[in-house]
Order: sequence, then C-alpha cells, then structure tokens
Amino acid sequence: MKIKNQKSNPKLQQLNYPPVVAVLGHVDHGKTSLLDAIRKTNIVEAEFGGITQKIGASTVSFVSEAQEKRITFIDTPGHEAFMKMRSRGVDAADIGLLVVSAPDGVMPQTKESLKLLLAAKIPFIVVLTKSDLPNKNPERVKQQLLKENVMLEGYGGDIPIIEVSAITEYNIKQLLDLILLVHALKHEGTHSPSEFKAIVIESRLDSKSGPKATIIVKSGSVSVHDEVVCNGIVARVRSLINDRNERLNKAETGEAIEALGFDKVLPVGSIVSKKEKKVEMSAASVTPFLQKQKESSSPALSLVLCADTVGSLEAIVNSLPKEVDIVLQKTGEITPSDILFAKSVGAIVIGFNIKVREENVRLAGTEKVLFKNYNIIYELIDEINDVIKGKKLKVQEEIFGKALVLASFPYEKTKVLGIKVLEGRAARGDKARLMREEKIIGESNVSSVKSGKLTVSKVEKGKEAGIILTPFLDFAIGDMLVFLQ
Repeated sequence: MKIKNQKSNPKLQQLNYPPVVAVLGHVDHGKTSLLDAIRKTNIVEAEFGGITQKIGASTVSFVSEAQEKRITFIDTPGHEAFMKMRSRGVDAADIGLLVVSAPDGVMPQTKESLKLLLAAKIPFIVVLTKSDLPNKNPERVKQQLLKENVMLEGYGGDIPIIEVSAITEYNIKQLLDLILLVHALKHEGTHSPSEFKAIVIESRLDSKSGPKATIIVKSGSVSVHDEVVCNGIVARVRSLINDRNERLNKAETGEAIEALGFDKVLPVGSIVSKKEKKVEMSAASVTPFLQKQKESSSPALSLVLCADTVGSLEAIVNSLPKEVDIVLQKTGEITPSDILFAKSVGAIVIGFNIKVREENVRLAGTEKVLFKNYNIIYELIDEINDVIKGKKLKVQEEIFGKALVLASFPYEKTKVLGIKVLEGRAARGDKARLMREEKIIGESNVSSVKSGKLTVSKVEKGKEAGIILTPFLDFAIGDMLVFLQ
C-alpha cells in the first residue's frame, strides 16, 4: 500500500464521512504529542505526569487532493490501568494507529495494544514516532514488530509503516493521507444513510450542566432536540458540543461530540440510538463495573471513591486489589453526605482528579474521616496497595493556606512567584497545588520562602512573599496556590 496510489483510487473521492482512528501504544511513546502536532493544540502540557488519563476525541480538518477532508481521532491512554478504556477506543474505531517510539521500540503496552487491534479486526498503521531523535533505530523496531507477527509492507506483508516526528512535523501530512487511503480501501463504495447509532466512549456528571457523554457517531446522524435512547434511558438531546467547544445543530457519521440531555450518567461502552428496539450493549459495557461484587467476606479496606469521569472510575476500580470493598462510587466532587456516609460505614474517602471544597476537607477532619485526593492514578493505586500491606496511608489532605499569584521574577534558572497569602499560611516544605479558574494545573513543593530579602520558614495571612516551586510549574498572574500537608 503506497501513498502514490492515492490519486488513482476512485473510492477515496467517493467517501464523504471521516474515518474514526484509535491511537494506541506504550506510555510516553508520543501518542498525545502526535495528536498535538495534528490538531495544532497543546494537550500534552495540561496532563498530569505526562500521561493521558482519559479518552479524548476530536475531529481534524485538512486539505488533501484539493478537497477538505476530516479524520476523527480517539486518543487512548497508555498506562496499564486503562486497558478497558483502550478496548473501548478500538471498539469505536474504523482504523488503528499503533504508535511505537523509534528510539525505544516495542514495549509491554505496545504488545497489548497490538492484541486489541488484532482482536478488533480493524486495519491499522504502524507509526514510528520521535524519528527526529539521533538515537532512533527504525530497523530494530521493524524486526521487533516482525517477531510479534506484524507483517509490515516491504517485509512480505501489507501493514503500512511510517516514520513521523511531532517536533519537526515530519511526515504528518503523509500520515493523514495514508489514513484516508487505508479507509478508502476498506470500504467498497459510498456510505449510504442509515439509522443513527453511536458508542459512548466517556461519561461524567458535570456539576453545572448535568450528565455529559462523549460519543462517536458510528452511523446516521443526530440533531439537537432528537429523542434518543441508551441502555433503557430515554432523553431528548439538549446540546451537541464538539472538541473545540462549539455548539452544533447536527452531528454525522464519524464525528466525536459531547451530548447533553440525559438524566443519568450513561454506561461507558453502551450504544445510543433513536429507536429503543435498536438498543444494544457492547462487550465493554456488559461488565457491570459500577456494581463490583465483594470478593472478600472481610475486606481489608472500605472506600468511598469519587472520580472525574466514568472512564477514570472504571480504570481505578479494575486496578484496585480484591481486598478493597468499594461501598460507594460516583463521578463528581465529594459532598458532605459522602463524608458522613463514609464515617457511618468506617470507610476512607478517595478522590481522583476532582474539585475539593475546603469546607468538605474541614468536615472530614471534624468527623475524623480519612480523605485524600489524587491526580495521578498509579499514585492512588500504589498507596492503596500499601494500606492493604499494612502500611499507613500518607496522611489525609489538609489545607494549610491559600495565596494569590501577584507577580513573576526571574531567578537563576527558574522563576520566583510573588504571592499574597489570603488564608492560613505558606511554608517551606508544603505541597503546593496550582489552580486556574478552579482547574488544577499541577502540583509541586515549596522549596524556598522569602519575605523581602530575608529567607523565612513561613509567611502568614495578609503578608506578601516570594516563593520558589520545585519542580517548576508554568504559573500565570492571577493563579491561586493551595498549600497542603
């Protein structure tokens, strides 16, 4: 399969709907950076720990053969805890991209991703990333892939392989053309209109808008005010929002959108349709992960678990040891009733990537309920495993103070944050959480505090100071800092 055959293939011009492409591969092999280069966005820097922790879907437009073309990408997480999320991405996709770092080669999640692609029986392309680096070794990677029975073009097979660089944008346009070619060869003719069907790849409860579902339209179309059904839940579509936060009146085959109008959070992996008789469940949704059965008559640990999305919740639940009894699991922020319920059943409260209100932290302290919020999944899982092994959880989250970022000063190879303490105090050694419009930007540690020209251990409410964060966080004037235990 060669790019040069694209012009002579009439099928390519007949296809009038975008292919849906799942991007899979090992953690830190450049999947999100690749999409970043394609979408001209900056998704990588917004992620904690450099790891994509939820499925993101977006449709990109570009010009090919003097025509505007579209491709919808699903960015699937690479961390091993998200196996089921990767599986959902493949279920929704027409084509897969197996991303492999040209310097690093085949790794554990590369092999797992390959198994998912083969099981889904969809065509895929091998994409060798980081090809701008001097230590790249594409021939070694190809030999590794051949050992995994990936029959590459040029080696007796028909699986395309292409080298790219997200930094220099080398072969990015060629990759897009190759995706279109593979999609055209997969389909024998034009796409005929059919009944609406979409798959839910992410679902969450928004405190302001209510239940939201990220869906991929697999056939037909859906419009605002349409009546749809999912898993027995009937709703009227109130709003359709694309990845650029634009409101749409209609979404068609191949598009990724966020749909509002449901009364409940939809099961991830389930099917949305316009007729109840067409409702069906995908393999991903058959497993009732929201109703995990107790696997031990005397659990070592009881948890109240609150996460940002259903996908995150599923990944955490399926990664926890069997000795854990999850007495309550939900999406959205922790509420006073969650804390009081945890007290009544002797559970600890765990949050993942959620908003935490100070009054709820104080309530947990008053009621002596152990509580902690996490931003990186493997830290959460590791600490829970430590608890099961008899080790003490690394303290509940306690807010020591809050400060407003007023200024920025260069200092050696870093920057000093000029702050004013609004509540409590700021002290050397504190964990510092950087907030921007109630969104968590990142977490670091206070390595130095200065009041005027004096180095001090802490500053109290109402005082101004200069602090240094290690590691450095990309702060902005007007950001808030929350100082934690």
